[in-house]
Formats: sequence, structure tokens, C-alpha cells
Amino acid sequence: MNDLDLNRFSRKYSFVAKLGAAVLYSVMVAVALNFFWHPGHIYSSGITGFAQIINTVTSRYMPFTIPTEVMYFALNVPLFILAWVKIGKEFTGYTIFTVFMSSVMMKFIQPTHISLDPILCAIFGAVVNGMGTGLALKNGISTGGLDILGIVVRKKTGMNYGKFNIIVNMVIVIFAGFLFDWSRALYTALNIFINGRMIDAIYTQHHKLQVMIVTEHPSAIIDGIQSKMHRGITILHDAEGAYGHVEKTVLLTIIDTYDLYDIRMTVQDCDPYAFMSVTEVQRIYGRFREQEIV
Repeated sequence: MNDLDLNRFSRKYSFVAKLGAAVLYSVMVAVALNFFWHPGHIYSSGITGFAQIINTVTSRYMPFTIPTEVMYFALNVPLFILAWVKIGKEFTGYTIFTVFMSSVMMKFIQPTHISLDPILCAIFGAVVNGMGTGLALKNGISTGGLDILGIVVRKKTGMNYGKFNIIVNMVIVIFAGFLFDWSRALYTALNIFINGRMIDAIYTQHHKLQVMIVTEHPSAIIDGIQSKMHRGITILHDAEGAYGHVEKTVLLTIIDTYDLYDIRMTVQDCDPYAFMSVTEVQRIYGRFREQEIV
């Protein structure tokens, strides 16, 4: 297989994987909404939660009711425009497909009968939705709504998506308290928190790691790392081991979590006796190349 055929295969595989992730998410959010959140009178995070609020308000205080799935799609329309301008056309296309499929699934995937404790509804709804959202983001697609805002904010500030989700959605907790009761607000807060943690557990691209390598063979390791990933490396010369008093070189670099396996294998192949430490990075200031979102 030549490079052109390999590139075509890679793009086709990526296309199928993204469509599959979109369909999987749409099923999971529909299950979370109709099997857990609606029966437990619990609100989701993000645009889904705001759509639920509008559904509740119109059904109680208006002569008409706006279905959650209809409002969910409508609220996403202005965010499609933001994604088109700030993120990318291909990304936006997948997002529109994901949101459309989610609206359809919300309409047609309905439980025959279900009755659960509200706290179980909060926990299971958050786990199901958080897994779906995390898998979608991990495959390079957005589930719409605050996912788009979260990605834009993360690119600008480095804030974790899950933390951004929790901060923004506190307003939904307040609405839950006023529309139902404050115990439901507590369950909604629990739901939003678990949902955010599930997303962060699965979608780890935004987690950055600092890698320090102490080695006697820096050139081989540098060539190996830069042949596999585009990462800047800082070289500290004239380091000395306290035990053997052997001259060594210290290499420092920042990587995505996904790069850790490749860098470990590279260091092991080039210098089995190298010392390597890894620490999680909270913030990065300056130039750092993020993985492209398409």
C-alpha cells in the first residue's frame, strides 16, 4: 500500500469512526434524557439542560409545549455558526449531524415504563451521557451546545472542558430548585458534577504532561521524539549524576497525554538507562502546538 492509498484509508476510517461516535452519542444522550433525567425531574448540563428548562416552563405556564428535542436543536443553531467561524467547516458538519441525530433519538427512544430513585437517575444519567460525550470528543467531534464553547475557551485559556462545563451549568441548578424543589437542585448538581468528571476521565486530549529525561544519548532521543511528534524540546547541558559523576543531558518537553506511550518507547529504545519523570501540567503560557480540530 503506497502513501496515497494509506492516506485515503486513514481518512475513510476517520470518517466512519466519527459517524459511529456521533450515532453512539445520540443514542446515549437519548437514553440518559428519557430513561433517567425526565423521570427523575433532573436537568442535564449544557444546551440539553436549557432545552429541558424551556420544555418545563412552556408546559406549565404556556398554552403550548416546546419538546425538548426541538428546543435542543434550535438552541444549537447559533453555536453552529460560532463553530463554523472559530473551529472549522468539517468539524461543524459533524456537529450538525450529531445534534440532528440526537434530536431524532430523543424523539423515538422512549422507555415503556421506568421508575427510579432520583439520586439513581442523577448518577446513571450522568454516567451514560458523560461517557457518550467523552467518546464523541475523543473521536474529534462535538456534541453541540457548550461543547463548542468549551473547545473555544480551552483553546484560548487551557481550562479543562469538564471544569468549564461545571462552572457554566450552575445556573441550571438554580432553575431546577425554582421549578421543582431544592432537593432536585441537589440531584441536578450531582448529575452535572459526575457528567463533567466522566468527560474528563475519557476525553484526555486537553491533559498536558511535562516530561523530564536525563540521558547520556540526547541526540538519538531528540531525533526519535521529533520524528513521531511535533514537540519543542529544551536541552540542559552539563548535568552530572551524583552517584557515578557521569556527564548527562536533561531534556524537557510538554506533551499531550496521548503522546506518552510513544515517548516512553522512544526513550527506552534509544537509552534503556535514561531517567524519565512525568508530571501533570495545570497551565501552559507561550507557544504550544495543540492537535488540530477538523
